[in-house]
Amino acid sequence: MRKFVALTALFLLFSSLTPAFAGKKKHRTRAKAQPRQEQRVDEIDNYDFLYLDEGVDYANNNNTMVNSILDEAFAHMGARYSHGSAGPYVFDCSGFTSYVFGKMGISLSRSSRMQSTQGYRISNSELQSGDLVFFTSPRSGGNVGHVGIVVDVDPATGSFNFIHASLRGVKVSNSRESYYARRYLFAKRVM
Repeated sequence: MRKFVALTALFLLFSSLTPAFAGKKKHRTRAKAQPRQEQRVDEIDNYDFLYLDEGVDYANNNNTMVNSILDEAFAHMGARYSHGSAGPYVFDCSGFTSYVFGKMGISLSRSSRMQSTQGYRISNSELQSGDLVFFTSPRSGGNVGHVGIVVDVDPATGSFNFIHASLRGVKVSNSRESYYARRYLFAKRVM
């Protein structure tokens, strides 16, 4: 008898709730497709880098040009990658460097391999912000296949951060990341 009373009570409870929800239909609407907008990252307001060497006289280091190049490069942080594109909203690696340097009046070729023939080669100990760094790529057969712009250098280790157009878009990477460490070739100075 207790079971019957308990089951009847549950049945009445649930059946009394049904009319309250019966009139309400759930309207499921699809979200309208929004036009794709370029993602922008806030601009860096200064270049007080972590790795500044106190023994270097940066005032005589063409600092104005370097900062202008880095300002222009960081203005495109997050821009999408597309092979063969040279900006201003979509880049490949050499398109990015030629666009950035071109805005400062420095003409660079449109391929990373050709850019590697411009300027003069520098040793890793001479590396500084604004220099170009060259890497192999999976399809370059051990030759130059990728290029980036040095952001800053750690004088203690010689590692450097560089901004470049990667398959994931314009971003900053470090030379010690295994992908870039095993592909690094050399650096050039073009200014």
